[in-house]
Amino acid sequence: MIPLALVRRARPLLVRQYATQPPNPQYNGYPELPDVSHQYRAPLGWQDRLLRRNFGDTVHHYEEVNSMWGPDIPVIPPKQALRQFLIAAGCFVTAGLFMRAFLVPERPAIPREYPFNGLEVELGGHRANPEAENSDE
Repeated sequence: MIPLALVRRARPLLVRQYATQPPNPQYNGYPELPDVSHQYRAPLGWQDRLLRRNFGDTVHHYEEVNSMWGPDIPVIPPKQALRQFLIAAGCFVTAGLFMRAFLVPERPAIPREYPFNGLEVELGGHRANPEAENSDE
């Protein structure tokens, strides 16, 4: 059930055309219908209520996009949706950083420290094996 306020707000704006355009020769006489989604049409008063059209109506050349099964019309403008998404993502990131900084307890033990620069020579570090740094492998 669609709220009545959304149906009233979702009506398309009619654009007044002051200069008439010549007919498109690619249509070969087929009527050039306005490019408006059927989702803007009123839900009642149609012979086919599911597709919101009458039987025998001329089919738009972009019917698969403008039909009721086409992409949904956004309820809010895309810029406002992007702003709301970025605010929500920022809140999640801020909450995660806050939890990491203030709610994670400290380590209960001191990390182990090894002598001689972390036993680099004994465990085969880069200084113990200088040939490995110069090789291309």
